[in-house]
Amino acid sequence: MRRVILIIPLVSAVVGCGGPAPESEPVPSSSSMTTVGLMYGVGGRGDQAYNDSVAFGLDRAKVEFGLRTRELGALAGEGDAPRIEGLRLLVRSGCNPIIGVGFPNAAAVKQVAAEFPRVRFALLDDASATAANITNLVFAVNEGAFLVGAAGALKSTKNSLGFVGGVNAPGIHAFEVGYRAGIAHVRPKDRIQVEYLSQPPDLSGFYNPPRARAVAARMYGSGADVVFQVAGASGAGVFEAALAAEKWAIGVVTDQAETANPSVRGRIITSMVKEVDVAVYDFIFSVLRGAVKTGSVTYDLKAGGVDYTTTGGHIRNFVPRLNELKRQIINGTIKVPTG
Repeated sequence: MRRVILIIPLVSAVVGCGGPAPESEPVPSSSSMTTVGLMYGVGGRGDQAYNDSVAFGLDRAKVEFGLRTRELGALAGEGDAPRIEGLRLLVRSGCNPIIGVGFPNAAAVKQVAAEFPRVRFALLDDASATAANITNLVFAVNEGAFLVGAAGALKSTKNSLGFVGGVNAPGIHAFEVGYRAGIAHVRPKDRIQVEYLSQPPDLSGFYNPPRARAVAARMYGSGADVVFQVAGASGAGVFEAALAAEKWAIGVVTDQAETANPSVRGRIITSMVKEVDVAVYDFIFSVLRGAVKTGSVTYDLKAGGVDYTTTGGHIRNFVPRLNELKRQIINGTIKVPTG
């Protein structure tokens, strides 16, 4: 069946590891009649990070299940009203289920889910919007950030690290908290510089690489030799600053030593991956099977929902230590703070 992809602008908008559906759990034949709607987070497809991982999961489900999709892109600064209208448009276009990406879409998902109780919604990375027809796909990012924080501290020769967050919001704070905890666990006296690129409701911190580059350059100039970015498309600027300063960076969501611009990949020592693509795929499959859950579905370290990467071999000497920390988090010996 021909797959239909529709990118719908909002007012001024421009736009790993799960297996195939088990043979014992066949996808209903009606899946070919299903249209999945998706509202991206800021940046949309092509951000080489968060949204691209979402798109990968959606594309995989389309191919394997023969689905139709309608995708909606959004820009920062639009507010809730156009997002609400966009979700209503997806519903009226026949989409069911519908996936909202990230905390900026939480209010819109909550309102439109209440208006259309027979439509199934998923909300990625936010548990604040709850209803009988909402599934919250959330990640224990503090656990993954702990591991890359430990890796960064072990790699640092300056005892100074940085953290660049896209937007100063709770969902990004969880990364900072875990990162700080990981650094403190292995190098309690190390210095940590922290800066956020924008303050809510301004979401431009997720798509401003020049600002991210300037902030990271300042951190490197102040002594940091490792900087962790959790800034969406802005993260490219941190990698550029690392290249210019001949220092190190840490990626996020995907293995950015494989997905970032080739010119900067050699400066990325590790990435805190979270299997957003798997969560999207799993949600769609659960809807098709009639086994979708209401409320929070958590992807943590034990479930393989978050982890660290070793591409490039920059932290090979620390892998035994990091894997032991990982084991201790999973068995509860190490309790990673959440906020």
